[in-house]
Amino acid sequence: MTTTGLDIFDATVQKTIPWVNDLARELGWDNKHQVFQGLRATLHALRDRLTVPEAAHLGAQLPILLGGFYYEDWRPGATPTKERHKEEFLNHIRDYFRNINPDVDAEYLVRAVFKILAQRVSRGEIEEVINMMPPALQELWPETARTH
Repeated sequence: MTTTGLDIFDATVQKTIPWVNDLARELGWDNKHQVFQGLRATLHALRDRLTVPEAAHLGAQLPILLGGFYYEDWRPGATPTKERHKEEFLNHIRDYFRNINPDVDAEYLVRAVFKILAQRVSRGEIEEVINMMPPALQELWPETARTH
């Protein structure tokens, strides 16, 4: 049975839901809206830290629906940002959640999103993403993703 009447839309929703559900389990959060907002904010912060070609390579491995949110408000000419320290990167998440839930632990959220990405995106792509980041940001990825 179709939800939207368009098979392609239904298929991408079905491919995106497991990402949100896996992240909800990883975070221990029941609020799916907040889980999705955390995924979105982290993907935006990561996207903006990557070069344009690398951001596009990562985006190509996301479900179509999630990819649409990934590219939302992207300004390729303004990237990559130059954060070298973990706190600078995490401040993007904190700023995003300031009016949603200021109590969100940004580092906990980012680590959970990066874990889901490492599970669902090809190992080669994750290695390329990690290698583009300074050591302080590489540390946010699961150890298994950082091992070459």
